[in-house]
Amino acid sequence: MEDIGKLCKEAILEATDTLFTGDYHEAEDSVNLHRRIHKSEREIEDSCLRLLMEQQPVASDLRVISSSLKAVYDLERIGEIAADIAELVLNEHLSIANDQLNLKSMVQTSTSMVDDAVTALSTKNLDLAQAVIDRDDIVDDDFDDAKKVLINNFSKDGNPEYLINLMMVAKYLEKIGDHAVNVAKWTKFVTTGKAGR
Repeated sequence: MEDIGKLCKEAILEATDTLFTGDYHEAEDSVNLHRRIHKSEREIEDSCLRLLMEQQPVASDLRVISSSLKAVYDLERIGEIAADIAELVLNEHLSIANDQLNLKSMVQTSTSMVDDAVTALSTKNLDLAQAVIDRDDIVDDDFDDAKKVLINNFSKDGNPEYLINLMMVAKYLEKIGDHAVNVAKWTKFVTTGKAGR
């Protein structure tokens, strides 16, 4: 699980670094990383299903397996979203001289959430899982602020389509935060048997 989490973090960073560096090779790398993430998801799913069929696990082990299946789906979606960001960057040639929508902050928060969510699940760390859930408000607030900037600058900016594409990147980052929260909630389930809030 930690390996796929590292791939997801790398995919996000490579997709978004291009926004600030203009190095489109990183965006291409992010698209390729999604293929590796998808392969890892299938391998984990196969392992979990094999355990279900061969071991007939009891309640606590069953929670671990079912949580792993759910969490790996969220991580695969994170990889897919990172690839979507990369493709948007490549197709629209996005780069920002100034961070109008505060995307750097969103990248930093969302990637740290993914990292900590995977660590929490792997170590069954409830405090770390709760910290991830709590941090979702930061990403949501950044996204709300980005919408306000878009509205205020839409008519002033010479290229409104460019702002809309940046807004899509912000939305993708907000969705990554949501999936990280889901992984953190599966940590609570595997540990306590109850879904986290």
